[in-house]
Amino acid sequence: MQPMTAHLQAVLFDMDGTLCDTEPVWMAAELAMAQRYGAGWTPADGLALVGKQLIVSCTYIKERMGLPQPVEAVFEELLAGAMTAIAHEGPAWRPGALDLLMACNGAGLPTALVTASHSVFTEAILDGMPSGRFDAVVTGDHVERGKPAPDPYLLAADLLEVNACSCIAIEDSPTGAESAEAAGCLVIVVPNQVAVSSQGRRREVDSLAELSLADLQLLFEQDLSV
Repeated sequence: MQPMTAHLQAVLFDMDGTLCDTEPVWMAAELAMAQRYGAGWTPADGLALVGKQLIVSCTYIKERMGLPQPVEAVFEELLAGAMTAIAHEGPAWRPGALDLLMACNGAGLPTALVTASHSVFTEAILDGMPSGRFDAVVTGDHVERGKPAPDPYLLAADLLEVNACSCIAIEDSPTGAESAEAAGCLVIVVPNQVAVSSQGRRREVDSLAELSLADLQLLFEQDLSV
């Protein structure tokens, strides 16, 4: 791993809600499960799970809906519902996300996708990408401790052979921002479904369409001078 530098070494992208607008897909799958079992479920329940590790979300679903099956079965059912929706509709890309990714690619700046979603769902999203590429991918089943622990972002930095403290992470959820900040990244917060604090080593923007690669480098340099 390289030491921390005054230059941005890599950009680490969250997936759900940041790269693509898949949070409504998960929320619809959760609501469909509740309806199948005649269980209570509210929009607030769905929002409470944004950015969470899937096994954590499924534990919450099992308890909230009073389901008798093990958490692993809840996980399989939820994932199947989300996969079906993606197969039929495809992902909706967040404004500016693919353009920023391509700008990083064009400049030779390493990138990684760091998501709480599992490999099979992530692969379906990546297969549908019309442009851009990632040099490394970390999914929820690649780490024992998922977001908000720093492990996913630390692993992404290791795979890219860079220092996490010299990376920018782009996140849309409190859980993801906490994970990236704990790993040492400068966090660009792009709120989507839920509000995210911009306190600490975080900078908030309304949309990735507002950001160029030069903007990211400037934000990184400004952060170092604080």
